[in-house]
Amino acid sequence: MFAQFWPRLALTIGIAAPLALADAAEIRGVRASSGPVSTRVVLDLSEPAGHRMFMLSNPSRVVVDLPGMSTPEGLPLPDARGFLTRVRIGNQPGDVLRVVLDVRPNVTPTSFILGPEAQFGHRIVVDLKASGSAVPVERARTPAAGTGSPQADSAPPEPAIVMRAPERAPGQGRDLVIAIDAGHGGKDPGAIGPKGAREKDIVLSISNLLAREVDSVPGMQSLLIRDEDFYVAHRERMAIAHRAEADFFVSVHADAARNSRARGATVYALSTKRASDEAARRLAERENASDLIGGVSLSDKDAVLAKVLLDLSQSASIGASMTAGEHIIGELGAVTRIRKTTVQQAPFIVLTSPDIPSLLIETGYISNPGEESVLRASSHQAKLARALRDGIVGYFRSNPPPGTYFAMNPLPPPPTRHVIARGETLSGIAARYRVSLASLRRANSIRGDTIRTGQVLTIPTS
Repeated sequence: MFAQFWPRLALTIGIAAPLALADAAEIRGVRASSGPVSTRVVLDLSEPAGHRMFMLSNPSRVVVDLPGMSTPEGLPLPDARGFLTRVRIGNQPGDVLRVVLDVRPNVTPTSFILGPEAQFGHRIVVDLKASGSAVPVERARTPAAGTGSPQADSAPPEPAIVMRAPERAPGQGRDLVIAIDAGHGGKDPGAIGPKGAREKDIVLSISNLLAREVDSVPGMQSLLIRDEDFYVAHRERMAIAHRAEADFFVSVHADAARNSRARGATVYALSTKRASDEAARRLAERENASDLIGGVSLSDKDAVLAKVLLDLSQSASIGASMTAGEHIIGELGAVTRIRKTTVQQAPFIVLTSPDIPSLLIETGYISNPGEESVLRASSHQAKLARALRDGIVGYFRSNPPPGTYFAMNPLPPPPTRHVIARGETLSGIAARYRVSLASLRRANSIRGDTIRTGQVLTIPTS
């Protein structure tokens, strides 16, 4: 895997949302969720509202001002988690409601607005991401939040930040970061089955289960691109994985076809044609690019060298993706029908990251009434999640990136097996493998020297 050899960095700039006036509105809820590299805070609103966001230091805090807004007394506020340590809400002069997010040092926020989708209304979303040496905190209970008057002065300059992987204990190796992308979401429901199942809901459920499975494996941690029903642009999905220095990207989908009898899972890697088109786009934009490809900036390279570097990275990424896809097909085949028994290649945008092996998994055909029902079943979703996990683990066990837990804690080699052929003797087999006859008997629970043609023996290691 190409990413084994070149560490990745990504630059991003936190941009404060513009201040906009709105009619009187109310905060109806404040929610927070946290992953390995970011913490998300969501303000649920009764109606659309503008906001202004800035940061203050000593102590570190993110301030969100909402003109003409109110909040009900005793509004429940989230516990500390990830990069968030406390939430406070208070009124400011000029009919402004102020939300203060106390955060860990070296955290940079970004914010955006979401409109009503499914069970959610209008929302303001604030993402808190690591800047430099920021370390998330374990989830902990905080005192009940009051409605004091948090004070603030002015916003500091917007900083550029460098994302980096969390530091690990010496000798243990770093965790592999597995980016899990639940397809569609929010305003984009994806395919809809004949019984009304929505692709975005099914794949979100499978993705959440897969995240738990990945997190259960020592040496792995999951990164959910979306953990709720909201939309993320295709290239932003890639960017999130890139900023987190993900080692692998898997996008989960459910297929659809006009033929309602079509069924089975399919595994896709990026097509070479799309890879070439993407490379041309990146080369054309390289002078303005702020991110790195395989740990190397293209902005200061001439066109020929930049193309060579990009082609090498993309080719290695596709090759790794194809190999990983074979592992996943082998595992999926044990729990569901496989439509194509080899990895297919297609021009999906989310697979175009040039330095992260990426796969798109069509878990089945939601347009098939029978398969739609199966895909909705929680038991089948759990089987799919475990199969995807086992495929990913199998790939990284065979191809562990240097410096990772998998590389520093390899599994013992599988035992040697021998199928007895006509005319062979137990003593002859022991001599062939240079083991004692007694140890060969013990390893196979054999008394005496009687063996049969076709019998499978386990050969001891010594």
